[in-house]
Amino acid sequence: MEKNLQNYRKSYEKGELLETDVPDEPSILFENWFNAAEEHPTVDEVNAMTISTIELDGFPKNRVVLLKQFDENGFVFYTNYHSDKGRAIERNPKVCLSFFWPAMERQIIIKGMAAKISEEESTAYFHSRPRGSQLGALASNQSEHIASRRVLEEKLHEVEQQFEGQEIPKPEQWGGYLVVPHSYEFWQGRKNRLHDRMRYSSYNNSWKVERLAP
Repeated sequence: MEKNLQNYRKSYEKGELLETDVPDEPSILFENWFNAAEEHPTVDEVNAMTISTIELDGFPKNRVVLLKQFDENGFVFYTNYHSDKGRAIERNPKVCLSFFWPAMERQIIIKGMAAKISEEESTAYFHSRPRGSQLGALASNQSEHIASRRVLEEKLHEVEQQFEGQEIPKPEQWGGYLVVPHSYEFWQGRKNRLHDRMRYSSYNNSWKVERLAP
């Protein structure tokens, strides 16, 4: 059944991004926008980001994950290294991250290279998670086929009993990635679809900034 969406229209008028607003370092602008989203009363899960990888079948795949740390060096998230995204990154570490905060009419797109962080860092973060999340990481072989929901719940019950009253060990196949950015694009919605787009590209150990047509 066809559904016509041609009348879905919105005028973007909540902000602007001018050359005078653009610092030399993209990490500064990212932090400014992230902090503004954090303080916005209607932005939920400000750290939710889409990560795109090239899968083993050659197709791109997007999914939403949670950003857990960022600084001038890059962006850290955690996952099962044996998951679809983990296997994709193992073969091709080029990834794309994107943040979209509709309430602010802002989007950020980041291209970069993903690499595993240290086992020590991953272990420290794992033990900072809620106990239920730690048990879930043990119970789930992420991205593998399972026969039913019941199989997953039975496995969770099994590990709950196994580690009752004990520290839960971090699974060997679970840990973090650092995405080191090669480019950033900051998008601010504007009226009449004449959106502001500013792209930072890594160039000779510094950043080249240019405005893109919308």
